[in-house]
Amino acid sequence: MSLEKVKLGDICESISDGDHLPPPKSVDGIPFVTISNVNSSNQFDFKNTMFVPQEYYEKLDEKRKPRINDILYSVVGSFGIPVFIKENRPFVFQRHIAILRPNESRIHPRYLYYKMLSKDFYMKADAVAIGAAQRTISLTSLRNMEISIPCKDSQKRIADILSAYDNLIENNQKQIKLLEEAAQRLYKQWFIDLRFPGHETTPIVDGLPQGWRKGCLADIVRDVGINEKKENRTNYSYYLPIDCLPKKSLTYMDFNNIELAESSLVAFSENDIVFGAMRPYFHKVVVARDPGLTRSTCFVINTLKQSMWSYAVMLLFDAETIKYATKISVGTTMPYVRWKDFISMPILIPHENVTKDFNRIICPIIDRLKKISKQNINLKQARDRLLPKLMNGELEV
Repeated sequence: MSLEKVKLGDICESISDGDHLPPPKSVDGIPFVTISNVNSSNQFDFKNTMFVPQEYYEKLDEKRKPRINDILYSVVGSFGIPVFIKENRPFVFQRHIAILRPNESRIHPRYLYYKMLSKDFYMKADAVAIGAAQRTISLTSLRNMEISIPCKDSQKRIADILSAYDNLIENNQKQIKLLEEAAQRLYKQWFIDLRFPGHETTPIVDGLPQGWRKGCLADIVRDVGINEKKENRTNYSYYLPIDCLPKKSLTYMDFNNIELAESSLVAFSENDIVFGAMRPYFHKVVVARDPGLTRSTCFVINTLKQSMWSYAVMLLFDAETIKYATKISVGTTMPYVRWKDFISMPILIPHENVTKDFNRIICPIIDRLKKISKQNINLKQARDRLLPKLMNGELEV
């Protein structure tokens, strides 16, 4: 496969960045995204964004308004993260992100995205980046970066092969979202609205269904995290610090090599609940898929009784619990919730028969979530192994 060397600036209609003026804030309007909003599938997660006024967005230069087939690329700090735009959705992005608009007569947009996702491209970007504490690549350096590309037909075939993996991952992510939403709806129905099976015939005593009582979180859960030494880290398969935890999802794809586990290590087991205790407003709560290590910035939680497990999972994942943890947090720059304060959270303790029934429904959902997330990890790893071989011509297409 013959390759042609080209500069990014020559195969793109424009390469720009976000508005350099601080955007005005709004309670609603157009989403404003940062690098922190990029999820494990290299897509923007719009769940927890700030907003800017519609008028601000409308006044932006057109080359700063993302559209289908554009590629956004982080150029400051955590640089080297590409995002491919799949739909026309209005949003604004920070100045630390570059926007590339491919010239589709020269380059297949999705091929360019995968090229920028490759390790080879990252190394080239790193070589021209400046700064130590905060690595930065200028737009000029980005425009002058050279890449080797095949003919348009080969670009399309390569992009189609790699896209097949990402499409499967995306479909799995949709399944995960639907399953999580189903579990949340059932939790709300049973334990918030008190419309659990048999509620019609259950007597109300002192304002609660008979057999239910008021208590606190400490009545149903305990801290099961085990402090671990760095020299024992090889006994675990992966490292899951708080930065790898997704926002508002019970399962996870990202994790670090165990060799990166250095200090304040805490071990967890399968089905433990890992709760992000630092900046809890980010809503980072997952169910451990298998044993690993996290840090003391997370709580590792499990229940005193197995019959309460599913109820505890959904209780800890509930938005009201996150609000409570945020409210009682201490510290300003990096607020965190203390365990002794957290377990004082008032809760309802349902009748054990109800939580057993809830377990029978929710446990299979959690197992399915873990299985799908593992499939996604395998798909991503397979794609990443294939990507460099397709890009350098080692595999013919």
